[in-house]
Amino acid sequence: MGSDTTLLWLIKHAAGAETRWVLWSFAGEVDHVRDDAVGPDDTLAAAIEEYQATWARVDTTVSAASLDDRCRAASGGDEVNLRWIITHLLEETARHAGHADILRELIDGRTGR
Repeated sequence: MGSDTTLLWLIKHAAGAETRWVLWSFAGEVDHVRDDAVGPDDTLAAAIEEYQATWARVDTTVSAASLDDRCRAASGGDEVNLRWIITHLLEETARHAGHADILRELIDGRTGR
């Protein structure tokens, strides 16, 4: 998998994680199933646009809730609250931002702080 494909996958994965945790599990919304796989017709611009649309929906949902509110649609594990979900997504986003930084270093060769 090349660096462009990996970056595209990371963006699709992040949008999917926010959809699964906030919109499906927490809010109980029914949505189409997102696929993290990168297809031949996928573009970086389209993935970014979809992720930004996901942010808007997630922001609306989170703004209308309390951090202590519990998931409406449990996903097979323990029922968690919105605070746990946001913390989990923050950790996952930070981890993947590190992955993206590694990809950038591989592309441009620059390292540093």
